Amino acid sequence: MPNHLIHETSPYLLQHADNPVDWHPWNAETLQLAREQDKPILLSIGYSACHWCHVMAHESFEDEAVAAVMNEHFINIKVDREERPDLDQIYQNAHYLLSQRSGGWPLTMFLSPDGTPFYSGTYFPKQARYGLPGFPGLLLNIAKAYKEKRAELADQGKQLISALASWQPEKSEQDSELDVSPIKTAILQLNQTFDRVNGGFGDAPKFLHPAELDLLLRHAEAAHDEQARFIALFTLQQMALGGLYDQLGGGFCRYSVDASWDIPHFEKMLYDNGLLLGVYCDAWLSSNDSFFARVVEQTAAWVMREMQSPQGGYYASLDADSEHEEGKFYVWQRNEIRDLLGTDEFEFIKPHYGLDSTPNFENHAWNLRVSKPLSEIAQQLKLSEEQALMQLSAIKAKLFAAREQRVRPGRDEKILGSWNGLMIAGMAKAARTFNRADWLQSARQAMDFVRNTLWQDGKLLATHKDGKTHLNAYLDDHAFLLNAALQLLQTEYRSIDMAFAAQLADALLERFEDKENGGFFFTSHDHETLIQRNKTGQDNATPSGNGIAAQALVRLAELTGDTRYSDAAERCLKLYFPVMQKASSQFCSLCTALDETLRPPSLLVLCGADNETAAWRAAVAAQYRPGLMIVTLTGNETGLPAPLDKPRTSTTTAWLCRGTQCLPPITKLVTLLEELA
Repeated sequence: MPNHLIHETSPYLLQHADNPVDWHPWNAETLQLAREQDKPILLSIGYSACHWCHVMAHESFEDEAVAAVMNEHFINIKVDREERPDLDQIYQNAHYLLSQRSGGWPLTMFLSPDGTPFYSGTYFPKQARYGLPGFPGLLLNIAKAYKEKRAELADQGKQLISALASWQPEKSEQDSELDVSPIKTAILQLNQTFDRVNGGFGDAPKFLHPAELDLLLRHAEAAHDEQARFIALFTLQQMALGGLYDQLGGGFCRYSVDASWDIPHFEKMLYDNGLLLGVYCDAWLSSNDSFFARVVEQTAAWVMREMQSPQGGYYASLDADSEHEEGKFYVWQRNEIRDLLGTDEFEFIKPHYGLDSTPNFENHAWNLRVSKPLSEIAQQLKLSEEQALMQLSAIKAKLFAAREQRVRPGRDEKILGSWNGLMIAGMAKAARTFNRADWLQSARQAMDFVRNTLWQDGKLLATHKDGKTHLNAYLDDHAFLLNAALQLLQTEYRSIDMAFAAQLADALLERFEDKENGGFFFTSHDHETLIQRNKTGQDNATPSGNGIAAQALVRLAELTGDTRYSDAAERCLKLYFPVMQKASSQFCSLCTALDETLRPPSLLVLCGADNETAAWRAAVAAQYRPGLMIVTLTGNETGLPAPLDKPRTSTTTAWLCRGTQCLPPITKLVTLLEELA
């Protein structure tokens, strides 16, 4: 018989609906049940693309004997961390305090009926190994401790709640005077942790750090810092040459298990790829290296081919596993490739993808990565770079077609507001950078889906699947979608996107801002009461909601002239400024917002006939200008905010404003380029 998850929409929860475990979703009824039966809660948090979540499910949650122990002693709750990031944040923090080690997924928490945690871990094997206790024995020990040591656990719980509260930023007694010191410190700290051999920061496992790379490129451009530019470009190059990047189909996996980007955990997440699209656009603009342009093109193609729903929204993720094996869809036996290709093609590709060396994955398989540059192979074979690229493309097409015949990894078809915001922003920026109407159309369709489906009765909801839209939206949903609307407006102005941007920004201020201290809570003022109400400024796999909210509000204030938005951004920065000074590189998205507050973006408004303004915009956008917003108008728009409402002219005209100072109208492109230079 299915358990209580059978009516959920989350693919992750539905994966567990037929477990013998009596799983419940997180809701008021389940929490009341725990109180009535006076049982501790076993809370398991994961997501559908998570490899170790699948392992623990197969070992323990599908086992009748383990399920019997769970059902006898606990109220068992399953949570999709992508639907309930509020719960995930709280209990990851609690896990760190309880275990003094960072968490991950699956997250396994044991809670009192009021939600206070008293024991935690991540993956537990069925039998003791990896230095971890066996799960069934652990369950019995925890059930016994809960019965016999209630007073001790209650005292520990009070201390834990107090410790969680102490992590929240507090308003300084003195009004902080904002300056550039956190930005300088962040660049210095990133320089110190930079891996000069492989790119990236620190040792294995290696994560993607898009907020850090964005800050490095911005700083490099503003300060003419070639070392910062090198760190960013070299890291982006090494990531895309490695096995972290899908060399055949485009798109990046979540992280690399090794220091040299060879072997990833193979799940592909929408949020990583949305963020990286934008950063690789900037890398191309900053370097004019066509390698970065190809990465953007391949990743955008993957997004449209595999991640966009027929209704327009973008799906959440692709699984790491297929046929119960991690990476099976992506890796190759050397003989497979040899049999697919002719001798000449195989000899061409063998050194490029490292097939002439030892296997780099399990079962004597290869996860493809670039081991020898195409330029060297072209030189050896006396081919031009263009000829070598054409030959490589033909070979990759054959391998890709063969791979498409394999059993595909599962796809999580939830449509999340926050992650759609990140991908819409990335696709809109890529469309603007490379003048691609198809990418712009993809981004528009996704934004239209979000506005028509997730925005209901003046309120944003977090997730949609199978015709059901539900759950209060979080800070990240509002901030990331606001940023996406601003990216769309700069690619092609639509009044409907401007109106939606204002609605999202007003909701941020009304429903999330801490009016007394500054900054934005992760959950809205009318959200379910939990054991903690987070206000997060650090960047993780995604930039912090406070950082992106502050960036977007500063830019929206420039577009609309409404200082409510920039004032809220400044209050946010003043709240976080003391902690930004101490651990600057953990707050890179807030550092970017700080930079834009201290040096407000310039606004360029172009107005005229489509063909002429397109040429002007292309000329301006051909350079990396992170501090410039460009809005192109036809002259037929109505209801424009004051900074955009320019006089109609018979010739193409540019209005360039820096802060509160605007230049006289410019009617020659060469004059505009001189001013910008």
